Amino acid sequence: MAKEPVRVLVTGAAGQIGYALVPMIARGVMLGADQPVILHMLDIPPAAEALNGVRMELVDAAFPLLKGVVATTDVVEACTGVNIAVMVGGFPRKEGMERKDVMSKNVSIYKSQASALEKHAAANCKVLVVANPANTNALILKEFAPSIPEKNITCLTRLDHNRALGQISERLNVAVSDVKNVIIWGNHSSTQYPDVNHATVNTPAGAKPVRELVKDDQWLNTEFITTVQQRGAAIIKARKFSSALSAASSACDHIRDWVLGTPEGTWVSMGVYSDGSYNVPAGLIYSFPVTCQNGEWKIVQGLSVDEFSRKKLDLTAAELSEEKELAYSCLS
Repeated sequence: MAKEPVRVLVTGAAGQIGYALVPMIARGVMLGADQPVILHMLDIPPAAEALNGVRMELVDAAFPLLKGVVATTDVVEACTGVNIAVMVGGFPRKEGMERKDVMSKNVSIYKSQASALEKHAAANCKVLVVANPANTNALILKEFAPSIPEKNITCLTRLDHNRALGQISERLNVAVSDVKNVIIWGNHSSTQYPDVNHATVNTPAGAKPVRELVKDDQWLNTEFITTVQQRGAAIIKARKFSSALSAASSACDHIRDWVLGTPEGTWVSMGVYSDGSYNVPAGLIYSFPVTCQNGEWKIVQGLSVDEFSRKKLDLTAAELSEEKELAYSCLS
């Protein structure tokens, strides 16, 4: 029997990431090749014409799974009945702007979108925040959508996770699908900590630890970390635009694993509401290693954290606490 369509909201849908993301969703990359979708696309009034152009292209592509398109600049219309919300729209930092200015703009955007989701989204709607500062935008959204369970509000660190997998795969000249269980701890910012201490590579002789195969702790503790942390800036320098296709692909990975489950023995990185695990202050949206089953994520427990890693985990937590304070000061 044919499945009921799932309604997926993409905000900022006429932008670079949105333009890369909506065809992936319509093709089944996010929810599977047998799951029909209805796309809800939201953007700001100045982008209305571009948004209509994206809608026209979706119609022209004749995606078999796409059962309808809502393209609107009205936040209530966009949020009505949605099962999954991918929050790509946000206010980007512009030259000469202080962090507080950006935060204040995003606080007001996420406040209004949270209220619309709170009142009009489907029960048990799952939310993924992509727009930066992603962790703190997700926290603001949680604050103003109190009836959406905290476990249903997440932010994207899968892009960083995938970047870490890519770096190891290139370094060892192995298929990226053979590398697993890297971890991104903390903030989706340059303080995040890409951790390979528990990561493995499938080899003909079985799974081997990444550290054992790379045989270069100096590289793993320095250049590897900074490459992943600063990859976004390197792409802006090369493309003159932010990461779009990799961000869109990672958003699909994040939702797909959350909804359909992670493979046995594999974890992924998600920005989720901290419950105090690994001595991370509760009440932050922080990236942890998680496994997913039956539409629920669970933080992987009991992993050893050495002294080098502890400092990195605390540093990125401190930045998130500072961001949280700044965001809450914009509310008053």
